[in-house]
Amino acid sequence: MIFSDNTLYLLCFLTALCISGILTPAVRLLAVKLNILDHPVTEIKTHKNPVPYLGGVAVAVALAVSLLFVRFLTNFPTGTLRSLRGIFYGTLIIFLTGLADDIHPRGLGYRKKFVLQFLAAFCLLFFDIRIKFISPAWFADILTVIWVVGITNALNIVDIMDGLSSGIGIIASLAFLFISLPSEEIYVNFTAAALAGALAGFLPFNLSRRLKIFLGDTGSLVNGFVLAALSLGTSYTRTNNLGVFAPIFILGLPLYDTFLVIYLRFMKGQSPFLGSKDHFALRLEAFGFLREEILVISYAAAMFLAFAAYEVTVVRMEYAAFIYALAGLAALYVGTWLARINIDG
Repeated sequence: MIFSDNTLYLLCFLTALCISGILTPAVRLLAVKLNILDHPVTEIKTHKNPVPYLGGVAVAVALAVSLLFVRFLTNFPTGTLRSLRGIFYGTLIIFLTGLADDIHPRGLGYRKKFVLQFLAAFCLLFFDIRIKFISPAWFADILTVIWVVGITNALNIVDIMDGLSSGIGIIASLAFLFISLPSEEIYVNFTAAALAGALAGFLPFNLSRRLKIFLGDTGSLVNGFVLAALSLGTSYTRTNNLGVFAPIFILGLPLYDTFLVIYLRFMKGQSPFLGSKDHFALRLEAFGFLREEILVISYAAAMFLAFAAYEVTVVRMEYAAFIYALAGLAALYVGTWLARINIDG
């Protein structure tokens, strides 16, 4: 090994950051030239003018290249290489799925996307990236697939406002990287550093007015899939059995938005697969918050949940149970308040 692990993690982050920062304006120009734009043609669109897609291409390329670059600077253990291959192949499927959806005039449709997402999830299973604390194994594999597909779509669903999905992805990636765990797999750290860097290089352009670009399904689905894979890379704690549920906190905000949207659409008799303005961010905006304030609130909540994730891995079981219960009650209270906000007028 030429460099220490910590130096390599930083190098992986910076490499992805630089590549993404260089590629994002380039793919933006390409999207404009090819007319790959998100037109605000439905009422759920929150932007007023067409905005280029393809930001996810820059993120995905930066993620892959940074991991390949670091690969030649260290001798990865066989298990780590196998896991990285599993994430690479699965992410490739998700990348092509999102790209096809972004460039197709009418999109792929949720059924086709689900089939391809399940295929990517099975790819992780083939490379032994799965839930390992549940028996029997076949049931754990079913839950793994549901978890991966669910998180993949959760980061897509929460991508309803500039900076939201990518910012949450950065915080979640860094949480997986920095939470000190005795059994963490090396591939988790490298991939988390690369994803955080790739999203950080994209984020300023997403928030820019003059050079704005969206992740598109390409980026939001890749973001979700990689985070889902990272969450399966460790047993999380030897202190208490409840620590294994820490990823629910780390990915709590997109999970919360997903369940909130599904519940509110169900109560209205609407399909959960159709778009609506029921997202927590849009409800906060309807309440009167500015978008900048909503981002600050969301980032702060994501960081607080990441801290809670760390806490449940190091405290005794009764304290961990209390933290989960407190978070559940808070989520229920906030959800009840959000549901009362009028988003129609």
